[in-house]
Amino acid sequence: MLYGQNLPWRAALQQAARSGSSLTRYTASSSSTLYRAYSISLTRRPTRLARCGNQFYASINSRSFSTSLSRRKEKPSKPTQDSQEPREEQSNEPREESKEPRDVECEAEGLEAKSKAPEPIPSSKSSDGRGTSSGGSGGESGAGGSDGSGKKRKTADRSLTKPTIPEVYPQVMAIPIGKRPLFPGFYKAITIKNKEVAAAINEMMKRGQPYIGAFLLKDDEADKDTIESMDDVYNVGTFCQITSAFPVSQGDDSAMTAVLYPHRRIKMSSLIAPNCSDTDDVAGKDETTAVEATLGESATREPESDEKKGDVVASFEENTTESQKPVYYYEPTSFLRDRPVSIVNVENLVEEPLDKKSLTTRALVSEIVNTFKEVASLNPLFRDQISTFSMSQNAGNVGEDPGKLADFAAAVAQADSNELQEALESMNIEDRLSKALLVLKKELMNAQLQSKIVKDVESKIQKKQREYWLMEQMKGIKRELGLESDGKDKLLEKFKEKANKLSMPEAVKKVFDEEINKLAHLEPAASEFNVTRNYLDWLTQLPWGQRSAENFGIQHAMKVLDEDHYGLKDVKDRILEFIAVGKLRGTVEGKILCMVGPPGVGKTSIGKSIARALNRQYYRFSVGGLSDVAEIKGHRRTYVGALPGRIIQALKKCQTENPLVLIDEIDKIGRGHNGDPASALLELLDPEQNNSFLDHYMDVPVDLSKVLFVCTANMTDTIPRPLLDRMEMIELSGYVADEKMAIAEKYLAPAAKELSGLNEVDVELTKEAIVELINKYCRESGVRNLKKQIEKVYRKSALKIIQDLGEEVLSEEKALTEEGKVAQDEAEKDKTDVKETPPNIENETTEKPRIALKVPDSVHVRINKDNLQDYVGPPVFTSDRLYDTTPSGVAMGLAWTQMGGAALYVESILENTLSYSSRPGLERTGNLKAVMKESALIAYSFAKGVLAREFPKNRFFEHARIHLHCPEGAVQKDGPSAGITMATSLLSLALDTPLDPTIAMTGELTVTGKVLRIGGLREKTVAARRAGAKMVIFPDDNLSDWLELPENIKEGIKGRPVRWYSDVFTEVFPNLDREAANSLWEKELKKQKSIKEEGRAIADLDGEEAEEEER
Repeated sequence: MLYGQNLPWRAALQQAARSGSSLTRYTASSSSTLYRAYSISLTRRPTRLARCGNQFYASINSRSFSTSLSRRKEKPSKPTQDSQEPREEQSNEPREESKEPRDVECEAEGLEAKSKAPEPIPSSKSSDGRGTSSGGSGGESGAGGSDGSGKKRKTADRSLTKPTIPEVYPQVMAIPIGKRPLFPGFYKAITIKNKEVAAAINEMMKRGQPYIGAFLLKDDEADKDTIESMDDVYNVGTFCQITSAFPVSQGDDSAMTAVLYPHRRIKMSSLIAPNCSDTDDVAGKDETTAVEATLGESATREPESDEKKGDVVASFEENTTESQKPVYYYEPTSFLRDRPVSIVNVENLVEEPLDKKSLTTRALVSEIVNTFKEVASLNPLFRDQISTFSMSQNAGNVGEDPGKLADFAAAVAQADSNELQEALESMNIEDRLSKALLVLKKELMNAQLQSKIVKDVESKIQKKQREYWLMEQMKGIKRELGLESDGKDKLLEKFKEKANKLSMPEAVKKVFDEEINKLAHLEPAASEFNVTRNYLDWLTQLPWGQRSAENFGIQHAMKVLDEDHYGLKDVKDRILEFIAVGKLRGTVEGKILCMVGPPGVGKTSIGKSIARALNRQYYRFSVGGLSDVAEIKGHRRTYVGALPGRIIQALKKCQTENPLVLIDEIDKIGRGHNGDPASALLELLDPEQNNSFLDHYMDVPVDLSKVLFVCTANMTDTIPRPLLDRMEMIELSGYVADEKMAIAEKYLAPAAKELSGLNEVDVELTKEAIVELINKYCRESGVRNLKKQIEKVYRKSALKIIQDLGEEVLSEEKALTEEGKVAQDEAEKDKTDVKETPPNIENETTEKPRIALKVPDSVHVRINKDNLQDYVGPPVFTSDRLYDTTPSGVAMGLAWTQMGGAALYVESILENTLSYSSRPGLERTGNLKAVMKESALIAYSFAKGVLAREFPKNRFFEHARIHLHCPEGAVQKDGPSAGITMATSLLSLALDTPLDPTIAMTGELTVTGKVLRIGGLREKTVAARRAGAKMVIFPDDNLSDWLELPENIKEGIKGRPVRWYSDVFTEVFPNLDREAANSLWEKELKKQKSIKEEGRAIADLDGEEAEEEER
């Protein structure tokens, strides 16, 4: 927009050319409003009315008057505001200069003193007697009023004025602004979320007083619409006019968007809390009108000099002493006092004088302009903003107003809030230019970096596009020349090439050809294309006809097995037999082995040793808890994300037809709604069927007969019988103390020492300490717990060495590598939470951050039996057996558990005193299950029969109430093998004869006294030796099992096979006095019998006396 089009006199001429009727209505309304206001004012001041009545009527009859403050005439100043500033055509009470009747040209001349700015918003309620603009803006009154004769004045005599922004506005509503301050002359849209603040803005807009103070929050993260304390904001802000306000969303009044136009800088002097009065206010005063406020200001000003008498002011006060009386000032924000909003007292800030001829100022302006040019060349958005700003300057030269240029630079640049606030607070133009140049230079650097990034990205994209275009051209040329085919043809060739290297069976070859032909006729975009491609990929990745060279050397196998395991002679012999057959036949097809034993005895590791001995590929997967048949048989190809079963995946991984597949925890396989996996294993583990195993995904027969399957289980009770029948069982019993000792010395201790970093340190774990660990800490069948305890000993030793030597000898500086030190420094700079991955994690990591530290040779640590408790704590088991000397009724039996064998004691006691009148009974406790409860009843009946047959005078069971208990009630107990132990316990109580505590027994008992076969004799023998037994009584049917036991297990233990319980009775009661046992309870029972006979004799005597009396 050209400068001349915005001149105030031209605006005045344009305003004069508007419709006269509108102006007549407006001025008439204004005149009547002022008349009412004056009437109210004069009513409140009767004394003053008497003095100046003539002046009052003279003013009413005058052509034009104004209530604005008197001012001296000024030369027209050049407008500096943007051409796009909001403008209002009319205002209910606009401000004008009081003057004598003049023509339009003269009136327009006075308008040139007004600065160009957005016009005040007219009030919708002009008749309420309040100011519509501010305390500093007066009201406009046209010449539409009537004189005493009622004659209307001419339109040409009307005074044309342009509303202006109040120059003085001492009290405003304050709104805190976040992130960036507002600079004069540049619009800013804010969002108001506080309902009370939004309502106050609406009220201000209705009253025609849309002025607020905008102050920057010190906390950039804060978001609020009221100021609670002056410390929350900077005290320098801007005086802003609300040009428009509207709700954020239609129908929602909770949030408002307000467009602000800052006019000048202001400084906050004090904060008025909501619902409170200013300290300068006088409580109890009536609210005054806008006219009264204006009159008060005029009255309190000093007499004007001759230079200020150019304008005529409508003042009705005479220059008397009464004019110095206190007057009531109008507060433009008084209607906001009842609202919870922030009201502040402010004062205008005046810029320091500027010497435009200063070389420093010119240099700063020139540098800012040059920087703007550089930024505009890099950032199109800046280019548009600079263009708009340049057009808004009146003379077309941005250097004429350096302050405005500095404000523009700070307003558009991206910088920290404190830097922008410093530019706002600077009233020295040179200082403001320097600070604006600083933030603008930062913006230039940001734009240059952004431009560099954009150019790099564009160059890479162009390079990729060029390469892609050239490659497509090359492909097209080769395709035309027949040198290369498209992607699908290349894929087909790859599949055919892989199939030619395999020895596919005929059935598989036929399916492969069909799928290849199908893929050739499918479009790559079709969904079936990916399904067929994945199927062909699996089909060509299986090792059809590919086998690894096996090693059937017996010596090699023995060496490998001895390196990995100690003892287990029967297991190793069975494996060597298996290998010998393979050596003679050339293959070991059709074998499924199942290792059964307690945890920690080395079942899984034996499977790995077999694979190493045979030079076969090893693959392990666990079926514990498996409940989906698809894990074994695979998914149908129609399902999304379908995969073959685990066996097909094993063949793909091993790339051989004869791997060793270890199926772990086969006794814990589950069953769910997706089928029974145990039944699916029947086909897999059957040597007669697995030569044509059919996977649901592959849908072609796969030969698994060359795969060696090894399964592991803790027990066979939960394995389905058909599945158990297909496997060859190899039982692994627990280790005895000697075997544990050898395993600890040969395998566990060296491995734990190296794992603890003490491989080159003199740390000795003596044999006595290992024996103490085995006897008092680790009595289980396996060696897993023993391994944990030995590792704990070495860990404690490492801690003790470091604590004794101190951190100075083994410092962190020596352990860290150069890369590790750099990574540690970066990690120390990172203050993020450990739960979150830092963004620069690559700087905090390295491939080898530390090295092992060498312990001095002077360190010597020896762990023996005496100081073992310092490393592993107090012993868990304090004695070898529960009873050192067993009382009558206590017998030691043997039980088999999943953890191996255990000593099971049976205790029997009398519940009541034995007497002739007591009744017999049997109570059983100890968490006994159904089979064991039946065994207790059988033993009770059998014991009564033995006592009645062998000791007829011993009537113990006829009158004794017995309680039979098995200790460790938290452990469930079941099985028939405790029959002879229960019978022995009951007979020991009946005969009142203690048993030898070193005798252990096991065997099922019938009611006739026959001792039947039991299982787990090896584990039970190990448990008996651990409990300190010297004799083990077992069924004669288990004699073959006893003979197969290793000598180290049977060493020191006498085995006594029995067929009938009479043999057991002879062993446990070798020196029994039968006569004493026959008459053992005769005294107790006889005493009870004599008392009864005496009672009967007395009764008979009484009867005889009665008969005599009757006679």
